[in-house]
Amino acid sequence: MPKRILTGTVSSDKTDKTVTVLVERKVKHPLYGKIIRRSKKYHAHDEANEYKIGDKVRIEETKPISKTKTWKVLDRVQAGKGVAVEADLSAEA
Repeated sequence: MPKRILTGTVSSDKTDKTVTVLVERKVKHPLYGKIIRRSKKYHAHDEANEYKIGDKVRIEETKPISKTKTWKVLDRVQAGKGVAVEADLSAEA
């Protein structure tokens, strides 16, 4: 059976070698027909602690690594926008 691959956004990187990835999908409501968003959080293995909050990543299903971790991060699709930029406040007004 092929391994599932999902795309989501890193919502937490506080734990060591683990990131929490929020995966959203759109489904049609069975009665009303409106498109609604459903989301789920997955714990994914990040060996080098290289992914930060806001990064869009692809995760792949693996054998259980711990009690809650059965996914690993494949790669970064898009970097997050939470990068700090140093401001130059010495400009004359």
